[in-house]
Amino acid sequence: MLPINDRVIIDKIKALFVNVFEYELIEEIIESGYYMQVLKDDILVDIGDEMSHIPLILDGLIKITRENHDEQEILLYYLNKGDSCAISYVNCIHHNKSMFRGIAEKDTECIMLPLDKIEDWLIKYKKWREFVIDSYHNRLIEMVETIRSLAFLRLDDRLINYLTKQVELMKNKNLRITHREIATDLHTSRVVISRLLKILERQGRIKLGRNSIKVNV
Repeated sequence: MLPINDRVIIDKIKALFVNVFEYELIEEIIESGYYMQVLKDDILVDIGDEMSHIPLILDGLIKITRENHDEQEILLYYLNKGDSCAISYVNCIHHNKSMFRGIAEKDTECIMLPLDKIEDWLIKYKKWREFVIDSYHNRLIEMVETIRSLAFLRLDDRLINYLTKQVELMKNKNLRITHREIATDLHTSRVVISRLLKILERQGRIKLGRNSIKVNV
């Protein structure tokens, strides 16, 4: 983590949050936060980590997962540009270890915010309180949608929804992703995913390549 003293980074923070936070809060974020780069496939935060800082995403994409009792990962939600991780607030404030893993889906820039400032800002800034509440609300909706999908949707429908969401997140219909990665995210086997992808290809909804999928849905 590096102090925020680069003009480009400072301008990026101001441009992204000018209509989200008070001017004084933006200045405090620049003064108190730390800049961090996370390369694709690197871990931002892991299960069991001590939480002392909260990530605020400037650019990129972070996948948040949780392990079950068999140490199999379950996809919960994504953190996109302008997002923060609501669950991390609780872990930080109560000095709990992280229950989740955050992995960069693509090269990501973030600002790491220290715990003591986060607590002060909840009292000091109305827009920070609203941001935290909205973050909880949005992440809760996403987790409820994940539970609904697991409980009620057929796997082929979940796969189509997943690929459509990936196109939206990556802003690209040509996805660089393996069958095993999809299987892990959808909590099923690679063989099943490969079979369903072949069916979608025959239907003309996707085009399969080597570790890539072109989505037409």
